[in-house]
Amino acid sequence: MKKTRMFISLAACAFSLSALAQGTLDDYNRAYGLAAKYNYGYVPNARIYPQWIGNTDKFWYLDENKDGTKVYTVVDASKKKSSQLFDSNAVASALKSNGIENADPRDLRLERLTVSSNLDTLWFNRDGRQWTYIKSGKRHLVDRGEVPAAPEQPHWMVVDEEKDFPPVPSPDGKKVAFVRDHNLCVKDVATGQVTQLTTDGTIGNYYSSYIYWSPDSKKFAVNKIRPVEKRYVHYVESSPARGSQPILHKQEYAKPGDELRFKLPVIADVEKALVIIPDTKLFNHQYDLYGPVWNSDSEAVTFEYNERGHKNYRILEMSASNGAVRPLVEESHDKYVNYSRIFRHYLEDGKRIIWSSERDNYNHLYMYDRASGKPTHQITHGDWYVRDVINVDEKNGKIYFSANGVNKDEDPYFIRYYVINFDGSGMTDLTPASGNHRAVFSPDFKYLVDTYSTVSTAPITCLRDASSGKELMKVAEADLSALLEAGWKAPEVFVAPGRDGKTPMWGVIYRPSNFDERKKYPVIEYIYQGPGDQYVPKSFVGINRNMSALAELGFIVVMVDGMGTSFRSREFENICYKNLVDAGLPDHIAWIKAAGEKYPHMDIERVGIFGASAGGQESTTAVLRHPEFYKAAYSACGCHDNRMDKIWWNEQWLGYPIDDSYIEASNVENAHLLTRPLMLVVGELDDNVDPASTMQVADALIKANKDFELVVIPGAAHTLGEDFGEHKRYDFFVRHLMGVNPPAWSEIQY
Repeated sequence: MKKTRMFISLAACAFSLSALAQGTLDDYNRAYGLAAKYNYGYVPNARIYPQWIGNTDKFWYLDENKDGTKVYTVVDASKKKSSQLFDSNAVASALKSNGIENADPRDLRLERLTVSSNLDTLWFNRDGRQWTYIKSGKRHLVDRGEVPAAPEQPHWMVVDEEKDFPPVPSPDGKKVAFVRDHNLCVKDVATGQVTQLTTDGTIGNYYSSYIYWSPDSKKFAVNKIRPVEKRYVHYVESSPARGSQPILHKQEYAKPGDELRFKLPVIADVEKALVIIPDTKLFNHQYDLYGPVWNSDSEAVTFEYNERGHKNYRILEMSASNGAVRPLVEESHDKYVNYSRIFRHYLEDGKRIIWSSERDNYNHLYMYDRASGKPTHQITHGDWYVRDVINVDEKNGKIYFSANGVNKDEDPYFIRYYVINFDGSGMTDLTPASGNHRAVFSPDFKYLVDTYSTVSTAPITCLRDASSGKELMKVAEADLSALLEAGWKAPEVFVAPGRDGKTPMWGVIYRPSNFDERKKYPVIEYIYQGPGDQYVPKSFVGINRNMSALAELGFIVVMVDGMGTSFRSREFENICYKNLVDAGLPDHIAWIKAAGEKYPHMDIERVGIFGASAGGQESTTAVLRHPEFYKAAYSACGCHDNRMDKIWWNEQWLGYPIDDSYIEASNVENAHLLTRPLMLVVGELDDNVDPASTMQVADALIKANKDFELVVIPGAAHTLGEDFGEHKRYDFFVRHLMGVNPPAWSEIQY
């Protein structure tokens, strides 16, 4: 085993490394030896992901026994019974007979498994080939050939130019529309005659090849696109293979302040051979424009407009007869509209839209009238958040959704599932047990499979009625006995006020498995505080790779969601606006101090911090702006200067155009403030955050004559450090918070 690979085991061990506080080689060898030898194993029934079978009342799931044997189980919800899905020995034997020698019935891995409605046939992939297994009669396995290569997906930063889509036939099949030489054309299928509808398309202002026909086949809608010059980030892959030359990579990557393309929705009237062009005043300052989509009556199209700077978001309707544009929904905010959180559902009656909004300080659902462009009523109410809409049942006038914060007697971040009527009545909790829930509904929404837990309690999975939430049967309960026998200490949920002395902040505390309350332990905070989500774990995880391993080194490891994160209130989150330099750190500091006051074993005079990506930026900000509290920071792949990072993340929270808030948040601009130990880590092929962001902090630190450590990982992408970086992180905190000089890596035996 390579020494760097050992840290995967370390992150999955439940043995104490707190002897590192003494730092002897024997302590290291003993601790690492235990970690290398001990296979943490699997917690049975902890990770159940039900797969409903077609439109039946049956689902299957995969789990493991205590001894690691994989078990495929099928549950018949109507009969409330479970059984083995298939004979693993028979399937493994059939695979071996077909040349798959590594088919172990105890460790039978079937990829992309699907099951027939009568449970008679299995379809799956294994070892690069597709298989069909027939269970009935004389059992047999059919080799269906190689698994086709997945089509190469463009990088998520690549903007589709919409130029190469093939010709699009009309619904009635009589015409075909297409783009030729940047212009719109239509072909009559019967005669073959081609009519060019436009002549103004150019390379710098062309018609998209994404063409949308009206239901009546008389018109089609399309966007005319005015492109801009694209920005690219370049990466050097220094070590693609031993002895080979470096490779230069080029990645499309728009950054804050960059010019963006402009889309103009137009409607081509095929019968009249004319193009209808709208006035752009309601969508002339675009971040992006989505659509168009035809109304069912072919009288108009709708499209969505996301304004640059994100203070306004509109659903717009454009008349197919005269091009008049009117708003159906308008969402505005003085800071930003959280557009990535918007849910919309256009009802089939063509008269109503279900829309989500944070306008009352929480994310709720509203019913809009299309004719007036105004809400008729608010469907959900209260100081809690709608998280996701699972299903809109138009036939019965019901909405199934998840939400957090409804139950005031528990962690406000816990997710539960609900059903409510369109008029806002009859809201029912479908997951009434205490804990954080993950539910999977049957296709007909008659049942749901509910798995719930907390960070310190075992997951339970049960089958429920999807109209009342009544438990119908227990499917499985996780077995923690092996964990407990190994000395596992459950993390503690800790709540204390933040900066204002009154708003509760929720976090977790991880302690070593050989914790001794008479000792003093340095504290390390793991931070990811970026807006747009909440990050402290709420469900059971036996070993948290980012936190558990450090705790076993002899630290108290903590994490907390401060102001600037999501799902508490709009006001709670808006602390981040034009204020990413805040990073919630005043709340984190108040919370850690409160924990230290309650628990004297937490030495808050020795507090370190680490994180990656937004957490990489925030951990460096912590030692730059709060050196009196944070004594050392490990920062991986940080977006240290928001002007260098991707456009969508940074303009959402810091706004447009670029202003002083970008400079205030920049660790590059503020590098001269460093007075504490800092380790910067970056992957040379990070395609998420431009690696230059880290290198420019390093450059600024060098120019300010500051001492720091820089770790560049060849071939790595966006990372917390991989195995090498993990070892560097462990040694960094042992050295700077414990005052211990770790032994040489070459001397460690395990």
